[in-house]
Amino acid sequence: MMIDIRNRPDIPELTFRHFKDENDYSQIASVLTASQRADQVERSVTADDIANAYQHLDNCDPHSDIILAEVPGKMIGYARGWWEDEAGNVRLYKQIGALVPEWRRKGIGQAMLNWMEDHFREVAEFISPEKINFFQASMSQFQNGAARMLECSGYQPIRYFYEMVRPTLNNIDELPLPDGVEVRVANPEHYRAIWKSVNENSQDEWGHRELTEDDYKEWLKSTLFQPHLWQVAWDTSTNQVAGYVLTYIYQEENKQFNRKRGYTEGIGVIRSWRRRGLARSLINRSLQAQKDTGMTESALVVDSDNANEATKLYKRCGFQIVKRDTIYRKPF
Repeated sequence: MMIDIRNRPDIPELTFRHFKDENDYSQIASVLTASQRADQVERSVTADDIANAYQHLDNCDPHSDIILAEVPGKMIGYARGWWEDEAGNVRLYKQIGALVPEWRRKGIGQAMLNWMEDHFREVAEFISPEKINFFQASMSQFQNGAARMLECSGYQPIRYFYEMVRPTLNNIDELPLPDGVEVRVANPEHYRAIWKSVNENSQDEWGHRELTEDDYKEWLKSTLFQPHLWQVAWDTSTNQVAGYVLTYIYQEENKQFNRKRGYTEGIGVIRSWRRRGLARSLINRSLQAQKDTGMTESALVVDSDNANEATKLYKRCGFQIVKRDTIYRKPF
């Protein structure tokens, strides 16, 4: 279905429409990939990634909460919105957007942003009039034009995240585990317990939301679900998860960028086991596991204001800050 947008740019061949069906997946992936390359975001997106994500969307109807920009024979822009609840009676209307580089600075991104805001103002009138509503968007360090667009539209930066890279997997110290824990192979019968621990342990993180059963199903199907690489420590006295690093390798991305990178992600230690060296020991085990598969570097993302000073820990493990991303918000 075609979309009429206020203050649309004067480009005769440009049209806007809603998402149709799975035939849009490959073009959406192409738009995202081209946009990310232009913004120096070294991530690849495939049609399968889009298909898997769309099977488990929360608070997002792809047929009404997505806008696509097209010129004859080609999709050039994409934006998707959804909402999430936060503590304190706050509801966030989040959005992600992408525009291929050759069509930037022509008013198309602003038009899609205007439509998304208008659309979710209408949605909020019906489903969350009693909430404190905000728009939210994330920008990478090199999305200067998009960041300026947000700031001119009334958005303000509220949080920063660092991308960190360990440029080599040499000189990995073998650190002992603290007494009372042991690392076990992650088997299918353990997945639920690990998932439960991740959900409970992340409740003190900024922007946390309660994970759902759909989130769990999506996790199990993800191409980044690679339990053979995980480092999961168990409390031997309670037989409960004490800490974990949910390592993964994105092989398609490595091919695209001609590198051998693993991801030291999904890092967590439950409160009673913190400040004992468990996190650092598990991180180093994860780095060694990545090296054993032939990887030569590793990366992760961390909240710059993490209450547990995680950035300092990761620097001690050999990671270096290479990029800063910014979260923007705007009140309704």
